[in-house]
Amino acid sequence: MADQGERPEGEENTRRGDTGLPGAGDEGPGHEDTGSENAGREGAGSVGKKVGVLAGPGDGRRAGTHRRAISTREFTEGVSAGDRTVLSRAITLVESNAAAHFAQAREVLASLLPRAGRSLRVGVTGPPGAGKSTFIDTLGTRLIARGHRVAVAAVDPSSTISGGSILGDKTRMERLANEPRAFVRPSPSGGILGGVARKTRETILVLEAAGYDVILVETVGVGQSETAVHSMVDFFLLMLIPGAGDELQGIKRGILELADAVLVNKADGDTRAAAELARSQYDMALHYLRPSETGAPARAYAASSLTGEGIDECWAVMEATAAHARETGAFERRRREQERQWMHQLIRERMEEDFRGHPAVAALLPELERGVTEGTISATEAAMRLLRAYRPAGGPMFPGDDG
Repeated sequence: MADQGERPEGEENTRRGDTGLPGAGDEGPGHEDTGSENAGREGAGSVGKKVGVLAGPGDGRRAGTHRRAISTREFTEGVSAGDRTVLSRAITLVESNAAAHFAQAREVLASLLPRAGRSLRVGVTGPPGAGKSTFIDTLGTRLIARGHRVAVAAVDPSSTISGGSILGDKTRMERLANEPRAFVRPSPSGGILGGVARKTRETILVLEAAGYDVILVETVGVGQSETAVHSMVDFFLLMLIPGAGDELQGIKRGILELADAVLVNKADGDTRAAAELARSQYDMALHYLRPSETGAPARAYAASSLTGEGIDECWAVMEATAAHARETGAFERRRREQERQWMHQLIRERMEEDFRGHPAVAALLPELERGVTEGTISATEAAMRLLRAYRPAGGPMFPGDDG
């Protein structure tokens, strides 16, 4: 059986070495999970041994559970060997926001980078109810039957209280979650609009280093930052539901422009005719948009995740689009541009964290926020005061600022 969503804190996971949901009883990345069902399986020999290190208090682990630290070398060797226990730990490590994990996460990513980058990365987005998880379950099992190794980064909504995942996508991908050649990893979105977890990029690199040649990234739904998932995948699929009229008006033009293809799901039974009508209308709308970054014109398709009809055609489109992009050089250009954008995004995030963590800024911020909301100070003046507090010896912050 697939995991049924969030587990009580400290509860052991016994699903093939998957540590489960970060923030929901996660045992920590640098420690061995000796209670895992995966212990002793593929490549687990070096880190699958019980060791006499007891869990410390308050670390989210059950008292008396044996753990030991995992070295960067063991992470690298375990992930490269396909050890699912170590893979889960490595993903937890790179997803962690704890300062104590940051240095080792960098080391692990650097050591795995030469083995990464060899997969086809597919982003799947769409409104709630479009059937994204069912589609991924059906597509993934078919790809495994063809000899692929499939990994899913299923980004779940975050609990506003614990920060952990709520839905547990494994409950909607039961066939795939039980495939030995598949790895389904739910990750909380951390409250980021659009549902793209902050560390999903690093998770993709770790999964590729573990030998998964198809990476499927499912997002929470259509939102303002769906550009984030587009910026980390090779093929961006927008899934919609039958009934074109009102739905077509509600889809933002920007989302359609990002899509490499539109898939109208649930083309079966009583909704087959409506799905075909929706497909034709979306196809017409896409005709007036510019071609996608791959150079191939985006098209709309209809499929049924329930019956499997149209799923193979959808995969053929993904493969053909990627092949065309490789031939023209667009594939490599897209990935290089994605890495450049990601570097700048990390810089912005780190600088904002440093800014907000500055003692002088933290002391001034509540008062200035209150002044801005009450209209007693302009946003520009408040920002200048905060920046001066952050850089007391710095130069002008804005044009015309005399400091």
